[in-house]
Amino acid sequence: MNNPNHPKLGSSILVQPIRELTHIQSIKKILASKPRDLLLFTMGINNGIRTGDLLKLKISDIKSVKPNQAIQIKESKTGKTNTLFINREVYKALRGHLDALNPKDDGYLFASKKGAQKPLQIQTVNRMIKSWCWAINLPGNYGAHSLRKTFGYIQRTKFGVGFEILCKRFNHSSPAVTMRYLGIEDAEVLEILTHEI
Repeated sequence: MNNPNHPKLGSSILVQPIRELTHIQSIKKILASKPRDLLLFTMGINNGIRTGDLLKLKISDIKSVKPNQAIQIKESKTGKTNTLFINREVYKALRGHLDALNPKDDGYLFASKKGAQKPLQIQTVNRMIKSWCWAINLPGNYGAHSLRKTFGYIQRTKFGVGFEILCKRFNHSSPAVTMRYLGIEDAEVLEILTHEI
């Protein structure tokens, strides 16, 4: 059976956010026995930082962080400094990964199975995320960028965070860019017309 989450040849490769908290919980459940993958997923959806920047993290960058602590990282795409925040959910996943791994400080946090001296590659993460979404029968196209998009989408829809703040978090040039990035659907725009004033 073909993976329905893989786009057809020649089609757009725009990936979607994971839009439902129940789907997020289902993915966390299937990753419970894979501490590295659970940490990558949890850190990505809780921070909105590009996956490529997460993959560059070394054990030494993050080993001694405490819950609700922030560390500064440099974005490869923009060269700007960004904040990686270790909330309780991320901290729990981090401890689970480090305790299972007992890694050396100079290794990568998200090491490839080929060894701690090589990080996971973005293509591998794309395949992993597609397979997680496929495993819970989630239709649509997903990939590494889905983690960042999920962060923004859930912040907006579940916590009411405005596009201006998300724009700043994502280092986008304008809130309009953020709206397009998060894949605002026509149905969501039409829904506001049902609000009675």
